[in-house]
Amino acid sequence: MTRRLYAVVLILCAVAVQAQPVPLIHAHAHNDYEHKRPLFDALDRGFCSVEADVWLVDGKLLVAHDEKNVSPSRTLQSLYLDPIRERAKKNGGRLFKGGPEATLLVDVKSDGDSTYAALRNVLKEYTDILTTFGPGGVTTNAIRVIVSGNRSRSMMEVETIRYAQMDGRLSDLENDDPKHVIGWISDNWTKHFKWRGVDAIPEAEHQKVREIVKKSHQRGCRVRFWATSDSPAVWRELRTAGVDLLNSDNLDGLAKFLRGD
Repeated sequence: MTRRLYAVVLILCAVAVQAQPVPLIHAHAHNDYEHKRPLFDALDRGFCSVEADVWLVDGKLLVAHDEKNVSPSRTLQSLYLDPIRERAKKNGGRLFKGGPEATLLVDVKSDGDSTYAALRNVLKEYTDILTTFGPGGVTTNAIRVIVSGNRSRSMMEVETIRYAQMDGRLSDLENDDPKHVIGWISDNWTKHFKWRGVDAIPEAEHQKVREIVKKSHQRGCRVRFWATSDSPAVWRELRTAGVDLLNSDNLDGLAKFLRGD
């Protein structure tokens, strides 16, 4: 290899490294599958958490917001699990080289028990990339699956080996669930708070958010709210309060906010 060619190779490698997005551990892509390139649009911006709504149809986990819009080609495996596995293999076991564990939030829209049974069988085929939970504790991997929506609490609580955690609600902060069953505490912002990002947040609500974060972190759970306004004012308040995941449909806007652009 000539010196000139070697120099070109070095430059191209440097550009490739610089082109890799900085992992944004607080960014959650709400309804990620509705973007033009599910998963990849979020990853290209550094998002470390994505959300997929699933329906159990004819034994397949199909990704769509409404059942009438499901397509046999848009399975959880084809849109998420398979490309996550391929990317993790290329990046040394993570979605971002040297980066953190990422999260796949699976929002169950069909019957909880039957859908979770199907999901568990699918996840068994991806243990090489999944964070798992067992008697020996937590084995961290490329991706952590969190089950939301129609959650099968009774099935998940009795599992000895678990391939996913459950998305808890604020009411779960008062429960004594088995260790590692609940990984997140999520809830509808509009059901608990009146502030929508206009003017300053009322002091009582400001303190309420902090208390929720404190209780959740004491349980080892991250915090996420949905139905929040996609605005820097809301994102700033939530992050200042310690909320772990900012829920957004505006990928570019949230990425710029978290990068400080």
